[in-house]
Amino acid sequence: MAPLRTTLLALMTAIPLLAAPAIALAETPEPTIEELLTGADDVNRGESSHGVIEMHVKTKRYERTMRMESWAEGTEKTLIRILEPAKDAGIATLKVDDNMWNYLPKVDRTMKVPAGMMGGNWMGSHFSNDDLVKENRLSEDFEAEFTQRPADNEAGIYVITLTPKPDTPVVWGRIVAHIRPDKMPVKIEYLDEDFELVRTMSFHDIKDFNGRQAPGVMRLVPADKPEELTEITYVTLEFDVEIADSMFTLQALKP
Repeated sequence: MAPLRTTLLALMTAIPLLAAPAIALAETPEPTIEELLTGADDVNRGESSHGVIEMHVKTKRYERTMRMESWAEGTEKTLIRILEPAKDAGIATLKVDDNMWNYLPKVDRTMKVPAGMMGGNWMGSHFSNDDLVKENRLSEDFEAEFTQRPADNEAGIYVITLTPKPDTPVVWGRIVAHIRPDKMPVKIEYLDEDFELVRTMSFHDIKDFNGRQAPGVMRLVPADKPEELTEITYVTLEFDVEIADSMFTLQALKP
């Protein structure tokens, strides 16, 4: 996330101290709601990105881990290809704007995901196909207000309640974002139209990825099945890399 603001301390130590009244340092201004939400939106994305991720899925019926390679350009274009396990290697998903295609190497077939299947689980995880396509921005698509500030809770974080704008195509009735003062998200809670909790996304293992701080792990837990989860771990992650336009075409789905 954005680095801490440089203080005046280093400059002040170089100035001879005179017999004069002490000058109080200006307090760091409080971040705005838009700054906090933009930071949370962009925590694991840049103008473009390339990385290797592991997705671990645990349900009542099965538990599995997949390693994938991903390329993304903003929020409009994404290509994800499974590397492991061997039986799934080569399966790929392409997202361009509101369209999604899957490539199945065993039958050498590319299929567009129809509108009726957008609510289905993506790769057996707790993410839906719609999650990958919509990617609503908290900072643009919701009306937001502070529910708590750092002084109001022991965690020292901002709690922001978001309500979808009337023209926002989203299934959530409300979203509650918990964000640190440095704009790093802690967790995001998704509520339905009756304001009942549906799922929680939490962020863990903050680390340096080529000079940029970002969560190394994101965990999604459904509220009605708290023993289940989908966990995304970033093995490698590069931001603002050059990606050819041909990467986001149907031809690129095939390895």
